[in-house]
Amino acid sequence: MGKLTVLALRAVLGVLLAGSVFVEAVMVPLLAIDLRELAPEYAYLRTPLLTIMFLGVVAFQVVLVCVWRLVTMVRRGTVFSHAAFRYVDVVTGAFVAAALLVFALAVVLAPGEAVAPGIVLLICGVSLAVLGVALVVLVLRMLLAQATRMQAELAEVI
Repeated sequence: MGKLTVLALRAVLGVLLAGSVFVEAVMVPLLAIDLRELAPEYAYLRTPLLTIMFLGVVAFQVVLVCVWRLVTMVRRGTVFSHAAFRYVDVVTGAFVAAALLVFALAVVLAPGEAVAPGIVLLICGVSLAVLGVALVVLVLRMLLAQATRMQAELAEVI
């Protein structure tokens, strides 16, 4: 991976991390203020919505930090080591947690008439898509494991 590519990726990751901190520090409190004005029959949604949003941003930040660490390992040439598996496993876990959070959002919104049933179904579809991303990362982990084994075997031959 070239220096320019690493620099560009780190710039994008840095902007995304700063944006996520902004969402946590500014947007979630503003959403909390806006949700105070909900109709009384929907007041039960306030706490679960804020919790799901906050935890979703945390999961996103975990992915960003792990990708940053993996990019650092790629740059140093140490990505084909067992240390990389820890970060890939954490990314997989963060995506699974995000999928569960999206599904929890659907469960919270399903009863009553807060949103249309079609919206709840769409949210369940998004949850399935996020879970699919977790499975893709799991497949990539298996590829990393194969590449790590092949590199170790090649080192023995040489």
